[in-house]
Amino acid sequence: MATSHQETLRGQRREIIVFMDKNRRALSALLVFVVLMLIFTLLNPKIFLNPVIYRSIFRALPPGLIMAIPLVFVIVAGEIDLSFGSVVGLGAWAFAATVKAGWNPFLSVVVAVVVGACAGVLNGLIVTRIGLSSLVATLGMGFFYRGIIFVGTQGNGIPLAHLRGTPIYNTFVSSIGIFPASMIWAILFVVIGLILFNSHKFGAQICCVGDNLQSALEMGINATIVKTLAFVYVGITAGIVGVIVTMTNQAFYPGSGDGLIMIVLASVFVGGTPTWGGIGTVAGAVFGACTVGVIQTGILAAGVSHLWTRFFYGLVIILSLLGHKLSEPRYRF
Repeated sequence: MATSHQETLRGQRREIIVFMDKNRRALSALLVFVVLMLIFTLLNPKIFLNPVIYRSIFRALPPGLIMAIPLVFVIVAGEIDLSFGSVVGLGAWAFAATVKAGWNPFLSVVVAVVVGACAGVLNGLIVTRIGLSSLVATLGMGFFYRGIIFVGTQGNGIPLAHLRGTPIYNTFVSSIGIFPASMIWAILFVVIGLILFNSHKFGAQICCVGDNLQSALEMGINATIVKTLAFVYVGITAGIVGVIVTMTNQAFYPGSGDGLIMIVLASVFVGGTPTWGGIGTVAGAVFGACTVGVIQTGILAAGVSHLWTRFFYGLVIILSLLGHKLSEPRYRF
């Protein structure tokens, strides 16, 4: 009996070790988030032990959190997408313009998603069919999409305050306790991303393509389609985020989505997805987004000037990457 019990314990320890090794990157990102929250709570327990502050955090967090999920797929596939901020703007414009024209707001959401998907298809084809570097191609397309927005709107916004209290507003923005509806959408996208990346063949194909393209081709994986679908995933998500941002602000602005680029990229890399492709973590990106999302609130709550915000963004990002490198010898950030 004693021997059997010891074998069971050894088996459980092995399972724990295997789990921790398999999820090292995500656990490292979670540790960074927990330590950061402990520091903020110790600096100002009155603020961070009050549920009210989390209502503010939950309202600001969803756009960056949602966008970080598909970007993991693109980076793991060995590519990068720097145009998603502008695609968020395209989706927001499509939604606001069609609502202003008298369309049903829920139909306008579909239009925003379709516009985002089309931008994703275009990005994917430029990278996979024409063969341009995704870094340069999506950087250029980001300027191109944003230029279309500014020319098309002449720099003017579209107010949508009349949607407040309507079904579309309640679906995307209204709160359930301290949880805004947008946070529920974010959780839904996280679940979908986790399933696609960890339990679906699409995630396995993404990893194969990013790890060794030649081997993936020999296995019969169509790398062109897989990579293009990753860009489309980003575009579809950007369309939804455009709607959420617009509904949260109750207006469309030509610059919608611009502020997301550095936040989302930081979330993905702080979360433990390396830059060279082949491996990554959706769960880590979630913790990375949470980490990046609470920095500004924590700094202000601690009584530090907002002028220090970017400094602490950079500090946390660098320390996180160093932590990943120390915990994972393969990391080459």
